[in-house]
Amino acid sequence: MTKRLPICFILLLTICTAAAAPLPNVVIVYADDMGFGDLKANNPNSKIPTPNLDRLAIEGMRFTDGHSSSGICTPSRFAMLTGQHHWRRFHGIVSAFGPSKFEPNDFTLAKMFKSKGYNTACVGKWHLGWDWDALLKPGVEQETYKDHRGRTKTVYKPSDYDWTLPIPDGPLAQGFDYYFGDGTINFPPYCWVENDRVVEAPTVMMDTDLFKPIPEGRWEFRAGPMVEGWDPYKVLPTLTAKAVTWIERQSADRPFFLYFALPSPHAPIIPNDPYRGRSDAGPYGDFVFETDIMAGRIFQSLEKTGMAKNTIVIFSADNGPEKYAYERLKKFGHWSAEPLRGLKRDVWEGGHRVPFIIKWPGKTAPGSVSGETISQVDLAATLAAAIGYEMDSDEAIDSYNLLPLLSGKTYETPLRKATVQNTWEDVFALRQGDWLFIDASSGEHSDCPDWFNEQRGYTEATTPGLLYNLKEDVSQHNNLYTGHPEKAAEMKELLERYKNGLGCAPHAQ
Repeated sequence: MTKRLPICFILLLTICTAAAAPLPNVVIVYADDMGFGDLKANNPNSKIPTPNLDRLAIEGMRFTDGHSSSGICTPSRFAMLTGQHHWRRFHGIVSAFGPSKFEPNDFTLAKMFKSKGYNTACVGKWHLGWDWDALLKPGVEQETYKDHRGRTKTVYKPSDYDWTLPIPDGPLAQGFDYYFGDGTINFPPYCWVENDRVVEAPTVMMDTDLFKPIPEGRWEFRAGPMVEGWDPYKVLPTLTAKAVTWIERQSADRPFFLYFALPSPHAPIIPNDPYRGRSDAGPYGDFVFETDIMAGRIFQSLEKTGMAKNTIVIFSADNGPEKYAYERLKKFGHWSAEPLRGLKRDVWEGGHRVPFIIKWPGKTAPGSVSGETISQVDLAATLAAAIGYEMDSDEAIDSYNLLPLLSGKTYETPLRKATVQNTWEDVFALRQGDWLFIDASSGEHSDCPDWFNEQRGYTEATTPGLLYNLKEDVSQHNNLYTGHPEKAAEMKELLERYKNGLGCAPHAQ
């Protein structure tokens, strides 16, 4: 006869087992300037193979309506790491040697994870500012140089800095225990930074004539100090190797958070030789393929260490593809933003609707696809719920908890009451369910060639605002502003409330 345990003992055992369950590791792989339609899983007609990211989609949940906060990089990165939209603080990017965009008491993902005992690391592109002025020697003055477009600029030369000093206000100030990267691939200083110090001091000024020729586009490099012998082609593989090494050094008895910020496929478009010719979309397509291979090495390292079963893996990108996409379409028949309108910098969907995949073994059903509108600001509340972090009302004020969605819950009405989109201070958009309102007569910032508009059937709007039903018109052809003035006015009023300080997230309202 089987002896039954007392019910109080069973409850105590259940509580203790739950308490002993290990916290999940978290890895965010963040691409730079990758279009929604570059990913094969999103676009069957893509001419770029992306086998590792496609596999991630098969193993996790793929979002077809996932967004970055901005159509450019610095704001999107800030928003993702803080759970608040960038436009509450700023709009533009951090310039070369620009200061930090963070304030001392800002909530960040890394600070949150660190408070729960996580080991935290950022490897790759930072582009959120440092206090480089702290390294300047007294009395130095800038000199004149030509920038990447031949424009005259004034910059400091290598000898103006004391490179032995620590660099304040970088990743370590935002909760990361470890950082390795080159800051931003096309911005000086061109050198490696580990934690808060340069690995090797720059001694020369950047000169693109010293580099192996570029296969597509321009170098896009800003003038400034560089380590002698610097090779931009080595940046992506070096960063990947560092991230893999860091993962493989982690211990199973302490959870970790890795933010792996890829520098690709952002210009300069520089695929390494083993990846040349591996796509049907030219050098850019090859660079996307190399990016996929590097992401795959991160995933493989998790499998190798046995940590994949308890690791949340998130893949996304900071914004849509660069303007070179127009000529790529003409030459190779590949539209990086397919089926969307617009590119990087635009408020059109192609500027901020990006690849978005979340894999959480045991939580996300393999091969699941969600059409729910989500934003990268939602990662804060979602991951806070995943690790048991109590979010204050003034933290991550635009972030929604996606855990129910990841577990398979469906909603009769949209999960998010509304989603704000913005790149520049004079153009905002508001998404509510199927409806999108743009508070301007155009969502364009990156100049669109006439042939593209003619080919795709786009015409210039004459209304002061724009209104689209994205369920019926995801490519944004049909402006419904005139036919639905009440809807446009209602959405504009809510948009103004958000712009005036109302938090988007339920816990902040």
